[in-house]
Amino acid sequence: MSVRILALVGSLRSGSHNRQLAEAAVKHAPEGVTVTLYEGLAEVPFYNEDIDTDEHRPAAATRLREAAAHADAFLLVTPEYNGTMPAVLKNAIDWLSRPFGAGALAGSPTAVVGTAFGQYGGVWAQDDARKSAGIAGATIVEDARLAIPDSVTRFAETHPADDTEAVAQLRQVLGALAATVEGPAA
Repeated sequence: MSVRILALVGSLRSGSHNRQLAEAAVKHAPEGVTVTLYEGLAEVPFYNEDIDTDEHRPAAATRLREAAAHADAFLLVTPEYNGTMPAVLKNAIDWLSRPFGAGALAGSPTAVVGTAFGQYGGVWAQDDARKSAGIAGATIVEDARLAIPDSVTRFAETHPADDTEAVAQLRQVLGALAATVEGPAA
């Protein structure tokens, strides 16, 4: 049985180094681990409890929740925008936190990784994503961390999937995340 990890990327830009990092996770997942890169976060409207009803819930939010329901764990991949995570990732966390206490994130092993232009690799954004997901009920895997600095230079001509060090670190994160899964989702 394979551990199914759903990767949510906080950048909507097609050439994003964080998207590329998620693509590397898909390509180089350890044996027994399947990583799926979720497409469609741009279509999910900002969370609003008024529209989170069976009659009014947007189809994009329903698709996100359905994809999350089939995951055993989550990999949040975030750039750092103005010292924090992007709104699109926070919005996904908000949708997946509902219904309160029983959302898709509740009890789900979750790791946060990312890359950024700065010298610290986006650790502020990653810390905020861990905090938000943890408050939403996720089980944060604290020893599954990866912050790659200087992304603009490091990945200028090399895709993260072709960076031996990045791949090794990413595989370590995915292995640690998968090890926390008690059993694949039904």
